Amino acid sequence: MHYHPLRATCDINVGEATPIAQRCRRVAPQFREKLSDLIKGLLSATIITHSTSPWASPIVIIIKKNGVDIRLCIDYRLVNSLTKLMVYPMPLINDLLEGLDKVLWYCSLDMASGFGVVSMTERARKISAFITPFGLFEWTRMPFGLKNAPQIYQRLMDNALYGHLRIGPGHHNEGMQDVFTEGEPDPESGPSVLGRRSYIDDILVTAISWSDLCEKVEKLLDACDRWNLSIGVAKSSWGYRKVAYLGHQVSASGLEASPKDLDNLVDLPFPQTLRAMQSFLGSLNYYSRFIEDFAVYAAVLYELRESDFHEMRRADKVNSANREPGSNPTNAKRKNSRNPDLAALRSLSNTDPSKTPVIVLYANKWAISAALMQEYDGVYWPVTFTSRTLKSNEINYGIVDKEVLALLRILDVCYTQLVTRPIKVLSRYSTLAWLLNSSGFDGRLGKWAALLSGWTLEITKCIRGEEEILGAIAASITPRDEVDE
Repeated sequence: MHYHPLRATCDINVGEATPIAQRCRRVAPQFREKLSDLIKGLLSATIITHSTSPWASPIVIIIKKNGVDIRLCIDYRLVNSLTKLMVYPMPLINDLLEGLDKVLWYCSLDMASGFGVVSMTERARKISAFITPFGLFEWTRMPFGLKNAPQIYQRLMDNALYGHLRIGPGHHNEGMQDVFTEGEPDPESGPSVLGRRSYIDDILVTAISWSDLCEKVEKLLDACDRWNLSIGVAKSSWGYRKVAYLGHQVSASGLEASPKDLDNLVDLPFPQTLRAMQSFLGSLNYYSRFIEDFAVYAAVLYELRESDFHEMRRADKVNSANREPGSNPTNAKRKNSRNPDLAALRSLSNTDPSKTPVIVLYANKWAISAALMQEYDGVYWPVTFTSRTLKSNEINYGIVDKEVLALLRILDVCYTQLVTRPIKVLSRYSTLAWLLNSSGFDGRLGKWAALLSGWTLEITKCIRGEEEILGAIAASITPRDEVDE
């Protein structure tokens, strides 16, 4: 068996951009010795070297969870703004979290060393230079924070696990090479490591039986051995019925949001700046599939400007004289307005191909919502929720048109789960079935009819009992006047 050196390289293409040398940022006295030790360790491992580059990016010191140790990060925002984007198909998170209903065993693996297994080209080394109180250094291995680093590492992992290319046996000692530009097909490669899902350095292996899991893990370990990849044992979970993966808890029973992450979101005070609000919404958006009315509150919060936060802070100062010591009713009210939605997050069912998917539609004056469900013993269990606010030109659409928008949205969001399958659609209006079965429409109706023509849809007007489902979704879409208040 040939063991292939990791000959993937990272290049940074900034075109004809003029080098940018930023000033060194101050480091708190209590962190200077720790930073010095960290740099010495990186130098000893030849991960960094001293540099004479005309480029210089500042460092950011991050305190680790233990409150003692530090992590060195580089602020590459200016470099990234000049870097040309590398196009590579990154896996979709939603796709990676689907199809887990037919497996019983899971391994969640975290790759060790991360991006450090990728070499830097000479040009990339110069552009990656970072400035510290102890001098200017450059990376010999790919650091975190670079614009194209995730794509480069994902491509490396895909090639290692699929076994497409290798560096020829006679070229192993010819210095730095890139397997993607100078490699050759690998005829000796073992079978591709299928039955696994990988997103950058997070890998999920699934199996229907223990023996099947052992076989897949053995293939994965063999591929890692061939390419000198390491797995972080301490951060990995081996052979469990439920594991953490990409911020979720996955099992045969369904999909759950990570309790730890939810607790952190629930406990957050109301953001006091525009930047903090954007960060909060970004974190919350990751779990939007669990929240029926996410788009409604998010749309209102996205409308906030920095001047709105200045006004809120000014109002708090004006009212502080009449406030009990230690209390903050304004923040409490803002926080409570969103915490019930987070605290009520439930687990979602996995898609079951043996069950007929049921789509429930709802629309009101300013938002649309849809839910994908499956029926078990007469009870509808949610698979995913999706919603959005209407654009200005859509607000005046008729209610049936709005339901078509909701239908198109969930068919797009859940495409891989629904394609080629007959689907039952619950609607409040029988005119939706007429619209989909008629022909000769022009304009947007004709466009929608064409988009829906490839789907097998059974439109059902809700009868008594099923209307309760629509009522539940309708209740989740908060009236705009209440949100504005």
